[in-house]
Amino acid sequence: MSEAADLDSTPGQESGAGSVGGLIRTKIGIMTHLAPRASHLGEAEAAEIRGAAKKCFDRGETHLVLDLAAVAVLDSVVLEQLADIQDAAMRLGGWLKLAHAHSLVQDIIRITGFTDYVTLMDTTSSDLGPTDVPDTQSTSRRLGDILLAKGLVTEKQIAEAIEIQQKTSRRLGQIIIEKGWVPEPEVLKALGVQLDVPFVHLRPGIYDPAIAKLLNKSTARRLRVLPLQRVRGTVSLATVDPQAVPAFDEVAKSIDCQIQPVLASQEDINEAINEAYGETTYSIEFIGDVDDDFEVIENLASDDYAAIDEMAEGSPVINMVNALVQRAVRDGASDIHIEPARNKARVRFRVDGVLYEVTTLRPDVIPAVVSRLKVMANLDIAERRLPQDGRIQVHTQGRAVDLRFSSMPGLYGEKVVLRVLDKNQALLDVEKLGMSEGNLSSYRSLLEHSHGLILVTGPTGSGKTTTLYAALNYLNSIEKNIVTIEDPVEYQLDIINQNEVRDNIGLSFSKILKHTLRQDPDIVMVGEIRDRETAQIAVQAALTGHLVLSTLHTNHAIGAVSRIIDMGVEPYLLSSGLIGVLAQRLVRATCTACKTTFTASPEIVERYGWQDEGRVQLTRGRGCQECYDSGYKGRFGVHEILDADEKLQRLITTNPARDDLTRYLRERKFRSMFDDGLDHVRQGKTTIEEISRVLTS
Repeated sequence: MSEAADLDSTPGQESGAGSVGGLIRTKIGIMTHLAPRASHLGEAEAAEIRGAAKKCFDRGETHLVLDLAAVAVLDSVVLEQLADIQDAAMRLGGWLKLAHAHSLVQDIIRITGFTDYVTLMDTTSSDLGPTDVPDTQSTSRRLGDILLAKGLVTEKQIAEAIEIQQKTSRRLGQIIIEKGWVPEPEVLKALGVQLDVPFVHLRPGIYDPAIAKLLNKSTARRLRVLPLQRVRGTVSLATVDPQAVPAFDEVAKSIDCQIQPVLASQEDINEAINEAYGETTYSIEFIGDVDDDFEVIENLASDDYAAIDEMAEGSPVINMVNALVQRAVRDGASDIHIEPARNKARVRFRVDGVLYEVTTLRPDVIPAVVSRLKVMANLDIAERRLPQDGRIQVHTQGRAVDLRFSSMPGLYGEKVVLRVLDKNQALLDVEKLGMSEGNLSSYRSLLEHSHGLILVTGPTGSGKTTTLYAALNYLNSIEKNIVTIEDPVEYQLDIINQNEVRDNIGLSFSKILKHTLRQDPDIVMVGEIRDRETAQIAVQAALTGHLVLSTLHTNHAIGAVSRIIDMGVEPYLLSSGLIGVLAQRLVRATCTACKTTFTASPEIVERYGWQDEGRVQLTRGRGCQECYDSGYKGRFGVHEILDADEKLQRLITTNPARDDLTRYLRERKFRSMFDDGLDHVRQGKTTIEEISRVLTS
């Protein structure tokens, strides 16, 4: 057996060529690339990587590259395992290197000193570390000189600070911060350069919760420190004072580990301590200082409804709710989730289709927050047993924003979801939907028809309604009578007659549509075709001289044909009324703030048929504060457009099976959403991983 036999060999079963469990294995020259699929690497994933490395060593593959492109966060267990793998590889004459680490992962590696064990490939220096300053400063060890060299202070300010220091014996950095000349993070960065100690912005994922809780919470609060990660008996400890040796000795004795200080701001440390021990009340980031009279919240029982209502009227709750909405609008979130649990309540934002945790609250605070939101939505705050829906309109950042409120009673209280409808974020212009030139031309051609049925398909959250609104904006004219039937009306448009479905009084899609056709419409937009009656009326309207636009929940454009027929519409009627189907998905765009370029591997080039295109350059985001460390920011659509030509119309009349429709697409050489997505990848707008994630069915 090889020397690598000391690696654990139980995990990581082979699941096929190029795949080891949850890892993708690629051999390029002498290097073997292992790419984890999980976004969070924990104990199970660490064991799987260890098992995969063992198999590679048994095959004689000793030069390993762990591709972290899909990894958002990792913990101490993974770092320990990687250090062991590096040792085993070096005994065999090889090595382990890490590639494509996102910003958060880079920071974890940097603060732990893990680069002493493993090389980090394809990275740039973090903008938060000591390398942030010019090389000319490395010879200077005075904080004032470093700040001067960075242009953050003037000589006059330094002289004044030194004078105060001589009188008060306070530290120079603290004086500069209190004077407001330089923000605390910038002073700490410079201090890190002076003392050769890394600085980091604390945020969710930067610390391992299991390591943080090694230290008693009262000790962490008293010493103003927080353990972050542990690698081989050394704990990275967040602190504002890298020279507080007595505090470090106390922590080292308490957790039986050596200490490596890491600089962080006091505000970051306080908030991280609250989060690590599950005691966050109102995030400082949201509302700043809490009023003195707010302390009574801690003593209120969650079922004391009179007290809860009284609490919701207090300014702390109001401020927190307002700030929550403001941050969601600022970050471009589409939804706000407020979710109570046993020991804490979680607040998450959905940004670019993915949920991110932004803060936690004490669970007994949630009833007050929910009551406040119900007051804003004009709902019954005393009703806590049944789901409720409502609407809220707020004015923030100079514009009106609509919120759709939905509450659902659960085991630990009411969960609330707020859908954020921000007109400034809405793409009400067909030019801005992200369509390729060919698809945009085809879509416009469909909209030029005077009558017929146009369908937009895709799953929930794929941007169908936005595409329809953009079409209405494109068609909008004083010469046309445009009527919409929606559930609910999301955005109010000028010169368009918008109607809202109200099932509670029997005002359904089909009933409004019947009466709409008596209103002399030129164009009718039906929010969604849900049942047989609505489908039949929509097709009949298309056949009688109206342009009808609507949506369906199907995965592909061709699936709309089968779905409408399955709803009970006669095939001969559909063949005459249908003029086109647009299918779409939303994919995340590569973050422009941390975008990097790399050359596609030969395997990728061969897989997607790019051999004739020479050297293929692709992009990916490393992850930064701008994009929640995801590497993506913003979304755009990928599309496929099926126009109903004569051959398809004849095929529809035969009530075709799925195989017949698939054969038709193949003969027509139909351009799919995946083809459209690959074009965007080649243009550097997104990544293959994102296209595969969204379009794999």
